[in-house]
Amino acid sequence: MVKKYSTETLVGIFMVVCIVCVAYLTLKLGDVPVLGDKTYPLFAKFTSVSGLKIGSPVEMVGMQIGRVSGFSMDQKDMVAVVELRIDKSVKVYDDAVASIKSNGLLGDKFIKIDAGGAGKLLQAKGTITETEPPVDLIELISKYAFGDVEKKTPKDAK
Repeated sequence: MVKKYSTETLVGIFMVVCIVCVAYLTLKLGDVPVLGDKTYPLFAKFTSVSGLKIGSPVEMVGMQIGRVSGFSMDQKDMVAVVELRIDKSVKVYDDAVASIKSNGLLGDKFIKIDAGGAGKLLQAKGTITETEPPVDLIELISKYAFGDVEKKTPKDAK
């Protein structure tokens, strides 16, 4: 009888340790803040957010400073509003420029912020007004190949 309880106790302790490990990994890998949020929200309005998704990185001077946390549409101005979660230690000014860039030729999209510095400091829930939408690679190639090439006729050669 003593052996039965000690085996059940060991299995119970093992299960508790497993549950704690799974909970920790879930919170860590899911980027869920437990003891206070270390970020603040900023917004940026783009004419297109093609290829951008929730969780995409936000970078400044080549370093990741946050993530994209949501999207909405401004029906009045017909633009996409992107919510960014920026690390509290990073300062962004109202003359900053947000651009949607691509990692490599066909890589994932991310937001690059040129910090500015001549304007006023953006507070939480502030909006970056200067933005650049992503470059449409297919449109660019077709423009180069077909659209902007001037065709000369025999009459023009004279």
